[in-house]
Amino acid sequence: MEVEVKLRLADANAHRHVTTLLSPFHVITHRQQNLFFDGAASELSARRAVLRLRFYGDDERCVASLKARAVLVDGVSRVEEDEEDLDPSIGRECVAEPAKLGSVESRVLKRVQEEFGTEKGLVGLGGFGNLRSVYDWKGLKLEVDETSFDFGTLYEIECESSDPERAKRLLEEFLKENEINYSYSTASKFAIFRSGKLP
Repeated sequence: MEVEVKLRLADANAHRHVTTLLSPFHVITHRQQNLFFDGAASELSARRAVLRLRFYGDDERCVASLKARAVLVDGVSRVEEDEEDLDPSIGRECVAEPAKLGSVESRVLKRVQEEFGTEKGLVGLGGFGNLRSVYDWKGLKLEVDETSFDFGTLYEIECESSDPERAKRLLEEFLKENEINYSYSTASKFAIFRSGKLP
């Protein structure tokens, strides 16, 4: 179970303010491309599951993720997640031809077939880009995202934590002290992507 605090930043100015304040704690920045797949008969989405391939930078890394039964309440997300690294060149072949996902040697992709019955194959749903800046701040790993959809840009802070209430309290205190406009995220990036509009 992945548990994350998700706080949405109001706009580009709020995002810039946060990244400037956190700059002494910066660890790394990742350029990500997130691409999603479903069964040909919507087998995954019918059961609130998502299959994603995430590519990093110039395809130096590819991660296959199966997420299921996501719940997002008061800025805290809980989701069942299974992840596995794939060879990026194989990942790209699967993006070009989603039917190949069924024949890749992969624990995660095998689970998709077995649990969701995707015998009719998988189809690509498209995706979005994300610029993720990672910070080590007060013992928390903060991920500050600038997500580029075809219909606009979303700014968000994510923080995976075994004590989400403490993490949320620290983050909210930090944002309020610095007069940064934020709100609790109400939908996952995938749900926003599928809706076709910013919340």
